[in-house]
Amino acid sequence: MTATSSRRPRVLVAPDKFKGTLDAAGVAAAVRQGIVRVVPDADVSCLPVADGGDGTLAAAVAAGFEPVPVEVAGPTGGPVLTAFARRGTVAVIEMADACGLARLPGGVPAPLTASSRGLGDVLVAALDAGCRELVVGIGGSASTDGGAGMLSALGARALGAGGAPLAEGGGALADVRSLDLSGLHPAVAEASIVVACDVDNPLTGSTGAARVYGPQKGADTADVVLLDEALGRWADVVARTTDADRRDVPGGGAAGGVGFAAVAVLDAELRPGIELMLDLLRFDEVVAGGDLVVTGEGSLDAQSLHGKAPVGVAARARQRGIPVVAVCGRRLLTDEQLQGAGIGGAYALLDLEPDVEVCLRSPGPLLARLGEQIAYDRLV
Repeated sequence: MTATSSRRPRVLVAPDKFKGTLDAAGVAAAVRQGIVRVVPDADVSCLPVADGGDGTLAAAVAAGFEPVPVEVAGPTGGPVLTAFARRGTVAVIEMADACGLARLPGGVPAPLTASSRGLGDVLVAALDAGCRELVVGIGGSASTDGGAGMLSALGARALGAGGAPLAEGGGALADVRSLDLSGLHPAVAEASIVVACDVDNPLTGSTGAARVYGPQKGADTADVVLLDEALGRWADVVARTTDADRRDVPGGGAAGGVGFAAVAVLDAELRPGIELMLDLLRFDEVVAGGDLVVTGEGSLDAQSLHGKAPVGVAARARQRGIPVVAVCGRRLLTDEQLQGAGIGGAYALLDLEPDVEVCLRSPGPLLARLGEQIAYDRLV
């Protein structure tokens, strides 16, 4: 697209959040502002995206879903105000906002007692509201409880010796003896549940939920051993109850075992997060006929190549032959790696401002300047 073209250039700005500094909608708005400064007649649309972790709820709302507030149990049991996003009978639910790491009181980890109950609370609210297509993002979890808390909120009962209800948290699963599903929310049987999951870890073992992700949630060496053994006992109980052993399902270890419980008990489907979200946000419809896509996230690095939002966006755009560039806070990928991911170029805040603190404190104006550069390089 050049300045002499007769048609207005069409640009889609579809970034993920810059974690800890600016949400995806803010990133998109700043980039758009810079582009239209240079090309005032450009048709620039914004579509904030997410990959199933924090920011998933906000991306759905930005795409036109209606937020439905709900109070739930946070990761350590205290009340938390969150929401699900609704469009018709479809509900988008974000575990991170309900009972994730960011909801830990004072940021203090609770590796043995943190619970996924808050996620179940949101599922109940969505089901009670008549939603029957549930899209669940489980990134950013604080718990390693095998999804037991989530199931308890939905009416299941994890029981210990003598039929006593278990306490919350993964540590308590060391004492689990049985699982009663007779009180499970009746609408679960009518619902289609799809879980955004970007890992292939099983529930237990050397690559399982406790050993790989437990330390990130505050678990020390002894905690990890306890949690892995407890999850194994939980898997035994669930297998006896459902007549199927799902502990080795790829992705079962996601969110401290929520992936396992969702598949084994709720008959959920696990799908890559960014693919699921792009379908939900109708990305293919929005991008059709475009001349350029701008995506991005805070750090373009090796992790970006493994199912993160910018690479997912680039793959979809590439299917339609639309060029893609990315904005980021910092760039740690080579040109060859970017090209291999379908990204034609990357524009980093640190290229404009070498002071990291300034980039973190005021990313908006810098992103607008990157938008200007993109317009000069790609549209003029």
